[in-house]
Amino acid sequence: MMDRFKCMYASREEKMMDRPKVSVIVPVYNAQSHLRQCLDSITGQTLSEIEILCVDDGSTDSSAQILEEYKGRDPRLHVIRQENAGAGAARNRGLAEASGEYLSFLDADDFFEPDMLECAYERAVSGNAQIVVFRSDQYHTEEGVFRDMPWTLRSHALAPYRPMDCRTFTDNVFKVFVGWAWDKLFEREFVLKHGLRFQEQRTSNDLLFVFLAIVLAERIETEERVLAHQRRGAASSLSNTREKSWQCFYEALKALRENLIRLGRYQELEQDYINYALHFSLWNLDTLQGEKKKELRRMLKKHWFRELGIAGKKEDYFYNKKEYRQYREIVRGRLPWLYLSVAGGIVD
Repeated sequence: MMDRFKCMYASREEKMMDRPKVSVIVPVYNAQSHLRQCLDSITGQTLSEIEILCVDDGSTDSSAQILEEYKGRDPRLHVIRQENAGAGAARNRGLAEASGEYLSFLDADDFFEPDMLECAYERAVSGNAQIVVFRSDQYHTEEGVFRDMPWTLRSHALAPYRPMDCRTFTDNVFKVFVGWAWDKLFEREFVLKHGLRFQEQRTSNDLLFVFLAIVLAERIETEERVLAHQRRGAASSLSNTREKSWQCFYEALKALRENLIRLGRYQELEQDYINYALHFSLWNLDTLQGEKKKELRRMLKKHWFRELGIAGKKEDYFYNKKEYRQYREIVRGRLPWLYLSVAGGIVD
């Protein structure tokens, strides 16, 4: 009997030893222009105990062939194919297949420091963290230059002690970090325990996943080094064609509120949520191009400001008075008095 238990224990230990430290999930859709640089930066990571799950989301260019080429070179890389359903669905598919201790969701047109995963993983293990957030910057393709993004990790709002969770933040919970997944590492058991999934919509599909994770996490760690480089100016980037999915940010904000209510956290976070909802609405209006900009302004004025809880609140409810004044100008039916944006984010 004792020998049988020893055998079972040894089997579990062997499985843990074989388990990847990080599962890297990469949604791929018509990314041929930059896919090789992305894959090189992942397969060349100093952390070798990883699995790379590339989900080909119905690409029609040479992305599939590039993935097969890299699969032949590196047994850690696995290719999953699905009909085109969007990045959110692709990430969910990868999540379902992942077996690693931690999860990394990377975009196929970005690239990464060689020790990104090792650095983030070591930070996670040392702090027993459920989420690790690291710094990133922008790489502007046409100019070939890197630009800082200090607003993606607001260190001044972080607690100096551990464990750290969102209740210890000294700024808006939804603005301390940005609601995208690729500059973070997530503990897989934590994600599965809370049933976290990406919204299956064209854009703003990671906001719900990320912000629910931040609200639910009991142990968050950060890394001050820049470990990831977000490509800007790529023709294939969804951010260049947001007019095709201009309403997705609103659906993401609605889903976030519904889930906060379900979790019993909305009352606690209501003011932060409404302030963020105004901020994100104005950012989307500011950065949208074409005829859909007028449609968005009309929907915000007639319906969405009210439905998001923004309408009816007085000026002292809002943290950013410039954003409040811009909101008031839109409600009054005038052209917004001023758009203040820098590096992709509205200035505080």
